[in-house]
Amino acid sequence: MLANLAAAFAQVFDPYVLAVILGSAVFGLFVGAVPGLTATMATALLVPVTFFMPPVPAIAAIVTATAMAIFSGDIPGCLLRIPGTPASAAYTDEAYAMTRNGQAEVALGAGLVFSAIGGLFGTAVLISSAPMLAEWAIKFSDFEYFWLVLLGLTCAIFIASGDPLKAFVSLLLGLLIATIGVGNPAGHPRFTFGEPNLLSGISLVPMMVGMFAVSEVLRYAINSKQTLVVAQGRIGNVFAGMWRLTVKYPKSILRGSVLGTLVGALPGAGADIAAWMSYGISKRFSREPEKFGTGHVEGIVESGAANNSALAGAWIPALVFGIPGDSITAIVIGVLYMKNLNPGPTIFINNPVAIYAVFAVFILANLLMIPLGFLAIKAAKRILQVPRNILMPLILLFCIVGSYAINNSVFDVGVMLVFGLVAYVMEENGFPVAPTILGVVLGGMLEENFIKAMIKSDGDLTAFFSRPIAATLGVITILVWLSPLVLKLLRRRAAPPA
Repeated sequence: MLANLAAAFAQVFDPYVLAVILGSAVFGLFVGAVPGLTATMATALLVPVTFFMPPVPAIAAIVTATAMAIFSGDIPGCLLRIPGTPASAAYTDEAYAMTRNGQAEVALGAGLVFSAIGGLFGTAVLISSAPMLAEWAIKFSDFEYFWLVLLGLTCAIFIASGDPLKAFVSLLLGLLIATIGVGNPAGHPRFTFGEPNLLSGISLVPMMVGMFAVSEVLRYAINSKQTLVVAQGRIGNVFAGMWRLTVKYPKSILRGSVLGTLVGALPGAGADIAAWMSYGISKRFSREPEKFGTGHVEGIVESGAANNSALAGAWIPALVFGIPGDSITAIVIGVLYMKNLNPGPTIFINNPVAIYAVFAVFILANLLMIPLGFLAIKAAKRILQVPRNILMPLILLFCIVGSYAINNSVFDVGVMLVFGLVAYVMEENGFPVAPTILGVVLGGMLEENFIKAMIKSDGDLTAFFSRPIAATLGVITILVWLSPLVLKLLRRRAAPPA
């Protein structure tokens, strides 16, 4: 183990890897600070670049950029009342109210410091729990994996969306896309319509680049807005008073970090859901709930810790089971496969050095967030004034070049453009994109494990409940399915008679 740790740190502190981390940090801070350019989009844009990198710097680039982007989304939220990323939306009004009250540096400082603390907490949980879960996961057979994948798909519907029906439709679209090609247990072409390029299925990376990046370019082209006006006023020392807040709100910091890690580990949830839940819980348990919405820092402290701890939490199911915790780790899984670091319990046995290197990058990225985030806050006004009509065409060009470079295929560029249009139409009509991506990532795994399990059991469906872990996962999944009906019946029983 010590030899693996030494090798991992040697790889991370290689000058080339450090340069990649630094460049990715600047890129992530920039993308997060520009309203509309999400952390997921930053990840999608990095994928074509990581294609030409060794495994450790490739993963380091994504980890660093996403951590920085989640934080820097707070900057436009605080100064403009426009969240840079969805994870910052939960407390945007609170931060902007503090800016109007002359406390912009306190709001931004709280977002920076407690995002780093939450990220380090989530990393500690990732380091301690992932190997133990991997030892447990080695005992999994096709029956357990079937229920686990089904539970992950179910969580994406019930947790990641305000409208479960639309999330379900979005998920079904992803499962349909996953059936295209010959990569199924029977090896028979499905839904290829005689197109040779579809025999290998829909390429995941061009699809995700289209759905997360091209859709944003289309949204800007159709709903082009005026130049953003930054709130005026000097931003002072953002670290002043942070120790006082740490002493005053220790329970909020711990609660946000724990909740963020747990929510991040749920497939399909992610940092934005963690931030919303954490902000609501902060208000519920606060001694001063009446101050929320008027410029009260407590909600920012707890939600800031939650959104970055969720990033590390999302890596737990991604590394151990190959199930993405959010849309970012859905892209990461594609990169892991591309680098022959196949996620699953055996990754800790087959590639221990690479995994320890990932852990070290998480720690380094969260520590770097404080000085680099401070510089980003100081440069915020200039960053936010970059003309969008220059930025968006450059992003589209980068997407086209990147999608072509992955397989040297013009067809993949067409896939990217088509799914960009599909994602735009979906989001404009209230259909979330994340369940579609989750359906594509997990659809093949669901089908493969179901077919293998049926072959093993000779078609006996009761075999899915014949093993203790499989039966437990199956019961939990079915209970989650039934929960809306049970809650509806309970509400009807509790309602007073008319």
